[in-house]
Amino acid sequence: MKDARAALRYAKAILNLAKDSKEETVVNDDMLLIGATISENDDLEVMLRSPIVKSEDKIKVLNALFGSKINNITLGLFHLLEDNKRIAMLESIAKQYAIIYDYDKHMQEAKVITAVPLTKDVEKAVLAKIVALTGEKANLVNEVNESILGGFILRVGDVQYDASISNYLNELKKEFDNSHYIPKI
Repeated sequence: MKDARAALRYAKAILNLAKDSKEETVVNDDMLLIGATISENDDLEVMLRSPIVKSEDKIKVLNALFGSKINNITLGLFHLLEDNKRIAMLESIAKQYAIIYDYDKHMQEAKVITAVPLTKDVEKAVLAKIVALTGEKANLVNEVNESILGGFILRVGDVQYDASISNYLNELKKEFDNSHYIPKI
């Protein structure tokens, strides 16, 4: 990604501006919405990157999509990017903003893989345990994977804890395979 450094600079500038007006959380929500919308819609991404589509038409599309849903700081970013002919970087900037926002707020992403979706009570308990273990808050992402049979796999940063039934069964199988016990007849 050739514009990664520029995207990071824009994201930092927007975060500082949002902090000054104490709206960094609202702008983060905007950036998450924008990043997800662009990454899920190939046509929108192609349109934003297209040199054939005029900048003012791109802004009209962005205003139609997000105009009433987003903060004025985020709307200002659209126009700044239009003026600097960098509207194609919007998705990268949105993703960079979310990353530095989480870092600034001492947030980390915790991924929990379970056989069934987590309930709200279990989700709260997992988040509390993560805070107790790491000392930092986390955004919890629940991925459902029925192949683990039960239990869970928790990933926080570069640490993984596997308490799944499938892992337990694999460990048990290894134990039996490595056993050299031969019954006497």
